[in-house]
Amino acid sequence: MDRFTISLPDELARDFDRWIAARSYANRSEAVRDLLRAELERTRLAEGEAAQCVGSLSYVFNHHERDLAERLTALQHAHHDLTVSTMHAHLDHDHCLETVIVRGPTTRVRRFADAFCAERGVRHGKLDLIGVDPQAAHRHGHGGAAHVHLGPAR
Repeated sequence: MDRFTISLPDELARDFDRWIAARSYANRSEAVRDLLRAELERTRLAEGEAAQCVGSLSYVFNHHERDLAERLTALQHAHHDLTVSTMHAHLDHDHCLETVIVRGPTTRVRRFADAFCAERGVRHGKLDLIGVDPQAAHRHGHGGAAHVHLGPAR
C-alpha cells in the first residue's frame, strides 16, 4: 500500500469530515479511495478506455403512451445480449419507473440507452455505467452454454 499526505484548508477539511460522517465511512482513507476510484472510473468511461461495462438504465415513462411498453420491450428483445434484467415499479396512475441492468461493450450499451431514452413517452432517462476490467473477465461453462464473468475495474 502506498501512502501520501495532503494538506487541506480548514473549511474544506471540515466539509470533508461532515461528508465522511454522513456516509458512514470509518476513516478519511476509505473515503479518499472511493472518491479516487469514482473519478478514475468516470474518466475511463468518458475517454472510451473501458471497453466493457455493467450498469443500469433507469427511466420514467407514461404507460398510457400509445404502444410505448411494447416498443420498449421490443428494444430489450432486440438487444437481449445487453439486457440482463428489468425491474418495473408503478409511480402513480400514469407513470412507471423501470430500471434495466445492462452489460456488454460500452459503445453498444450507450447506443442502446440513447435509443431507449429517445422513444416518445420516455422521460428522465439516466444511464449509470461501471467499467469492467477485461483482465478479470473469464469465459467458462457450467454444464451448458459458456458465459463470461466480468470483474470490476480496480
